[in-house]
Amino acid sequence: MERANGHWAERIGVVALVAVLLGGAVYGWAELRALLSGVTTSTALDGQARPGGDTNILVMGLDSRLDERGEPLPAELYEQLHAGDQRVGGYNTDVLMLLHVPADGGHPTVISIPRDDYTDLSGCPDGVCKGKIKEAYGYAFAAESQRLAAQGVTEKAAREQRSRDAGRAAEVATVRQFLGGVAVDHFVEVTLVAFFQLAQVVQPITVCLADSTRDSYSGADFPAGQQQISAAQALAFVRQGHDPRHEFTDLDRERRQQAFLVSLAHQLKEGRVFGDPVKLGRLVSVAKQNIAIDSGLDLNALARQAETFAGGDLTLASLPVERFEKDARGEDVNIVDPVKIRAAAARLLGRTVPPPPAATAGPAVDVVNASGREGAAARVLKTLPSRGYRAGRTFSARHTHRTVVRYGRGDSASAAKLVAALGGGYAVGYDGALAAGELKLVLGTDFREKADQVDPVPVSPVSPADELSGGGVPCVR
Repeated sequence: MERANGHWAERIGVVALVAVLLGGAVYGWAELRALLSGVTTSTALDGQARPGGDTNILVMGLDSRLDERGEPLPAELYEQLHAGDQRVGGYNTDVLMLLHVPADGGHPTVISIPRDDYTDLSGCPDGVCKGKIKEAYGYAFAAESQRLAAQGVTEKAAREQRSRDAGRAAEVATVRQFLGGVAVDHFVEVTLVAFFQLAQVVQPITVCLADSTRDSYSGADFPAGQQQISAAQALAFVRQGHDPRHEFTDLDRERRQQAFLVSLAHQLKEGRVFGDPVKLGRLVSVAKQNIAIDSGLDLNALARQAETFAGGDLTLASLPVERFEKDARGEDVNIVDPVKIRAAAARLLGRTVPPPPAATAGPAVDVVNASGREGAAARVLKTLPSRGYRAGRTFSARHTHRTVVRYGRGDSASAAKLVAALGGGYAVGYDGALAAGELKLVLGTDFREKADQVDPVPVSPVSPADELSGGGVPCVR
């Protein structure tokens, strides 16, 4: 199944972060920390970092054509990027990568989380309880922005950062939940333009492709083998989402992202960037304009850990995807197995595999199919246990337009929660014939079936490729 082309913002977050970490040990952390004093800081994670021990840093790359302060980029940059202007893009986190730095001096691990993984969104931001994992930030940003506007907060900079803090907190909580309770101590947020600017600083970049490839949409046109590419070519390298000869998926794009990161680490190891004061100054300028970190991130403490892997010894891994589907809006989503996700994260982070969450004995739900779509009630019914409800019976009825959740005495809150879990926007209504602990979901023609409610086309499980290791230039497809 062909996957939609990704924005190249998702390909840079960890690159910028690791560039700073790897280079710091070479340049001198006291000097580098002083240079980075102008980087945007956030209080979104205040009090959540663990004292001592291992460190987990979530890297988020925003699909936004604005800088960290919410301001438009210079017009000449938009012309160079060829990706639209400030009116394009938004606040989805098109990159999600967890950097794990062991306290014992062991080699760090970078775990890539595919942006389209379909999951529960922690806290139901903006009333949306399930969606692509990248969307938690954007929904929370929008809800907070609307709330601040209603309160009369009109100062642009304050409203922007407070809305972003809401997005950051929601995304961190969603990732923590997705990985089975993994701690997130800090975060680094990178805007879209940082990729091009960083690539300009370090070009040419050495990459390697297992086969020749061409993609008219992104402009990718590369022969097989190892080669040096410019900043403009790097955009095509990480943006590519199609190949006329092969299926190209989210996991393939992640491999490009990881290969670029390893190549960058190798280049820094050779001293071609941080040994050059002019390039270092340009890199720091990129960080100040287009990177935000949480206020608790102690660069000095992190520096002591970073010195142990200044040579580029990184392990990079992706999480497994079961199959690719379309959601009710026709958008691509990755269907994952939560148990496999938690097991993979535990293995990579050296943790004990957490048990699956215990089933909750919530209200029983009968589902009435009045939508006119065959099998809709059965499809919805089988998703109810994972949402905390007991599956009841299915019925058919004459078509009706409006979807409604009916409840008996004392169950109005449960009915509202079920509406939110189904995506919101549906009515609730009291039905005196229902006993306590019973709900009736009537599916109308307006009911929107989601990816986890649609019978999938059978597809073989998709597993991530072997993990990459830093210190060289790996060949990818």
